[in-house]
Amino acid sequence: MTTDHTVDPTLQSWVSSANDARADFPIQNLPFGIFRRAGSRESPRVGVAIGDRILDISACFAAGLLGAPDLNDGDDIETNVQRAARACASPTLNALMQCGGAPRRALRSAISALLASDAPVNQQQIAEHALVAQHDAELFLPAQIGDYTDFYASVHHASNVGALFRPDSPLLPNYKWVPIGYHGRSSSIVLSGTPVQRPSGQRLAVGESVPTVGPSRALDYEVELGAFVGTGSALGTSISLANAEAHLFGLCLLNDWSARDIQSWEYQPLGPFLAKNFATSISPWVVTLEALAPFRAPLAARADGDPTPLPYLDDANDRAHGGVAITVELWMRTARMRADGNDPVRISSSSALDLYWTLGQMLAHHASGGCNMRAGDLLGTGTISGPSAESRGCLLEITRRGADPLTLPNGDVRRFLEDGDEVVLRAFAEREGAVRIGFGECGGVVLAAE
Repeated sequence: MTTDHTVDPTLQSWVSSANDARADFPIQNLPFGIFRRAGSRESPRVGVAIGDRILDISACFAAGLLGAPDLNDGDDIETNVQRAARACASPTLNALMQCGGAPRRALRSAISALLASDAPVNQQQIAEHALVAQHDAELFLPAQIGDYTDFYASVHHASNVGALFRPDSPLLPNYKWVPIGYHGRSSSIVLSGTPVQRPSGQRLAVGESVPTVGPSRALDYEVELGAFVGTGSALGTSISLANAEAHLFGLCLLNDWSARDIQSWEYQPLGPFLAKNFATSISPWVVTLEALAPFRAPLAARADGDPTPLPYLDDANDRAHGGVAITVELWMRTARMRADGNDPVRISSSSALDLYWTLGQMLAHHASGGCNMRAGDLLGTGTISGPSAESRGCLLEITRRGADPLTLPNGDVRRFLEDGDEVVLRAFAEREGAVRIGFGECGGVVLAAE
């Protein structure tokens, strides 16, 4: 994977908070999101996170900092920067996503130059008026999500869960041949910070033969990443693995809340339904593939004897660079901890390099049957778990379906989530020779059932 000057580790910004070594949003990151000033009636629009601020792209464009804003039909051909900047007046990222890679990269380069410490002083002074403090902003879902597909791409998660239900055969025969996924519910995707109400549904208790209906007694989280589709594809066409990442815009954090007791009763023979469609939380900032370029690497080696991927799922570049070295952490705080003034505690830490299938393979497989992809479509990785106990990405795995309860530092015990529990995902990418970048947070508090 090639990198460009926007991820140069020597870059510094005149926005001082972006130069903190532990900042999620240094100048090398520049993730996109949708915002407006809190309490205002402004139209939501595209912003870029820089340190603890948000840069208003439309305001910069109107001020002439990103190319001439008054280009009309009949004028010279619109530049890539102007095309992408004009799309940033939209209330979602979809228009920018549809522009494709070249305009996005051109805009990113222009924003980087504008925010760099060596930018002309007069431009800094103008751009400073286009900065909004993140704590003074209202954030929105980054895109209008037409379709949402969640995969099952972690072999460690699949093996751990499979062993709980099928000890003699944890992995089904197709797992190592095909990226497994299901179509989720896009209407119930919510922004980080949105409370999540405990769902109700049918459950079959152990030892019982007749199900009952009621609130889930086994509510769980799932530590995931989400990938947004940028440019789509036509119905009836496929996307080659070699070109798959050209169709991706960037990544966010994703929590696929799951009602395990409802799921275990309903999932056969067609897979998840009510157990998954009540809420999926995502983070507000989308980290582009350009920002992640320094952290590309091969996925963890497959086990000896595993089958070679079929030709449409195999590509030399994807083998060498299809993974992303992203660490995803799960933090929890119970209602009692919150009342006592305690901070959340880290429950797990896992790496996206432990996935069995790459993002490119997921997208290539998704489109291989002719399914048309559209800008703003969201692909979830599925729970990201690793080989160690500390890297298990859900309570189903950590507590072994409730058999081994988790004891928190304050003495609270959890088999699954209880009302009032707060769950927060955090993620970052770092390696020697590159500047650490982060994703912000994806959090939610569990409310009692209706």
